[in-house]
Amino acid sequence: MTDNTFIIVGAGIAGLCLAKSFEKLGINYTLYEKAGEIKGLGAGFGLASNAMKAFEILGYDNEIIPLGHMLNDFEIQDWKEKTILKADTNRLKENYKTDNFAIHRADLHHYLYHSINRKNVVTGKKVIDIQQNFEVVILHFDDESSATANFVIAADGINSVIRQKLIPKSLPNYAGYICWRGVIEDDSYISKKSIETWGPQGRFGLTPLKNNQIYWYACKNTSLNSELYNWDLTSIRRNFSEYSGLIRSTLQKTKQEDLITTPIMDLPPLANYTYNRILIIGDAAHATTPNMGQGACMAIEDVCVLIDELSNNPENIFLCFEQYNKRRIKRTQYIIHTSRLAGKVAQIENKFITEIRNFALRKLPTSIAQSPLNDLLEQDFMKI
Repeated sequence: MTDNTFIIVGAGIAGLCLAKSFEKLGINYTLYEKAGEIKGLGAGFGLASNAMKAFEILGYDNEIIPLGHMLNDFEIQDWKEKTILKADTNRLKENYKTDNFAIHRADLHHYLYHSINRKNVVTGKKVIDIQQNFEVVILHFDDESSATANFVIAADGINSVIRQKLIPKSLPNYAGYICWRGVIEDDSYISKKSIETWGPQGRFGLTPLKNNQIYWYACKNTSLNSELYNWDLTSIRRNFSEYSGLIRSTLQKTKQEDLITTPIMDLPPLANYTYNRILIIGDAAHATTPNMGQGACMAIEDVCVLIDELSNNPENIFLCFEQYNKRRIKRTQYIIHTSRLAGKVAQIENKFITEIRNFALRKLPTSIAQSPLNDLLEQDFMKI
């Protein structure tokens, strides 16, 4: 398709999706990953209808669908199991004509990695510096080796070394709350509904996955590196002891070794994703808090839009990068801002204020309450 060579940095969802799509187009690339072994880390996440539409456009949605669990409903409840909000999921998926799914990150990661030519993947290569001139980009690794290509796509996550070399002040921002995650098996729980509970002891989400699995997450306000980051499951169970029976039983079935503890971070919105011969995508460009369920979805959209540009202008990569930039900046900035605001609303833990919030949200018409989702899922990301 083009004689230019590409380097992809980072073997996360964005990097692997791009590698798979490059192979389909016949683009010459090498993918470098700092870890010594490529494997999916994390728990579950949502593939909303916009992400599934992107997979459809890329041509492998039918391979992704069997890996996921279709979701029909999303509901926010208070800690006494009274409904606060329900999403009109049928309306939300109407624009893209696709369903919403939940998937285990490891399953998607495994599929993507094993569907590309692993001869193009080099592990144990941590980027420490970059240089570029009128013809190439040179990456320098911590083992004193280097690699050269005509163009570099940085998909190396929220702590992207490449982004911070290009924009030294682009450091992750702490959102103010911790997140615990886990996946359990529960043969007794059969559902296509995702539930998030808001209460005075924090927020708790439950999402069914395939094979009778449940992905759960819990968020609680705290300072960065507080003692909560040392909590074990006993402390977490105690914290949510007055929440629903399903929440309590889910925590009881979680194994300590499967518990994932992370601070919730995002990136201050960047004004630009393209820097001459370097393009930044995925979390490296626009990491967002998970409150809109759009982190991975935005990365998949990124790949879809970039491949669209490369297909239309295979010999003018600079134009592709510029057009990609125009198509992605506004939408991804919207997600960062809206998700951050949604987190502030959801993370209110004062009992009196939560009652006022819940009462106000219950009185809102559905069209207004879910307007942020409307703006996200009723727009055609391929035309923005």
